[in-house]
Amino acid sequence: MAKKRKFCAYRKLERAYTRKSKFKKKSFVRSSPQVKIVKFDMGNLTKKDWQYKLELISKDDLQIRDNAFESARQLSNKFFETKIGKENYHFRIKAFPHHMLRENPLASGAGADRMSTGMKMSFGKVIGIAARIYKGKTIIEVETDKEFVERVKIGLIKASKKLPGSCTIQVKELKPVKKTAVAA
Repeated sequence: MAKKRKFCAYRKLERAYTRKSKFKKKSFVRSSPQVKIVKFDMGNLTKKDWQYKLELISKDDLQIRDNAFESARQLSNKFFETKIGKENYHFRIKAFPHHMLRENPLASGAGADRMSTGMKMSFGKVIGIAARIYKGKTIIEVETDKEFVERVKIGLIKASKKLPGSCTIQVKELKPVKKTAVAA
């Protein structure tokens, strides 16, 4: 099996060049690969009244592959589970990889000119999927309470090292929801 191409081959956001249609004849891409992200929501999913929300925000326009998301998810989720406990955070991946990355593989080496078709019929085969991220878009968000904010920041910094491009962390204080009594 061939190695994955480097990120620089797919870094720039250009016009979306894949087409997946519900009608098979209009669909240029015959099949889409499986998303490698196992879970999008982790931690305590039942609690609603968190005190703080921390967001990992992109500073650049770029594409992020699903395997990079999965790597960042595993690292940060394991850090959160060990350092603050499973009941003290809600971790969510906000971006969904849907953009299909294609490649027109050309043969190289001796005798390759007789085998290769060059750019004829060069739509390419799908080799992976990525999320299209624009500047200022939230990639990952974590909700937690006040005593765990600093540890969550460390976990998000670790996750940003696994993602391409540069990111910033934004901390928001959430206002408590007022419960109103229902008049009978």
